Amino acid sequence: MNTEQYIGQRLVVTIDRPLGSLHPKWNFEYLVNYGYISGIISGDGEELDAYVLGVSEPVESFEGVCIAVIRRAEEDDDKLIVVPEGMEFSDEQIRQQTAFQEKDFTIAILK
Repeated sequence: MNTEQYIGQRLVVTIDRPLGSLHPKWNFEYLVNYGYISGIISGDGEELDAYVLGVSEPVESFEGVCIAVIRRAEEDDDKLIVVPEGMEFSDEQIRQQTAFQEKDFTIAILK
């Protein structure tokens, strides 16, 4: 799947793991809002995942702009980085804010 095609696009993220919630299996805390893009199926057969950065309260849904893609070397499970329009994050900032979940994976950040 060519997830880079979503970079620069406005997307709606359905949040199923809001900021401050716990992962249902691994019990770590979500330090950002995390969800999926409804109707877009990822390489893992589930809806395409997305981190929402730049929003400091839990939300149920978020519309923003995709600025990057996290690609895991070990899995076919890319994650979009969606932010409020006009906001930018460096690769290092993206790594820091997603490390709570991505720290155990080898990732590339595509822009």
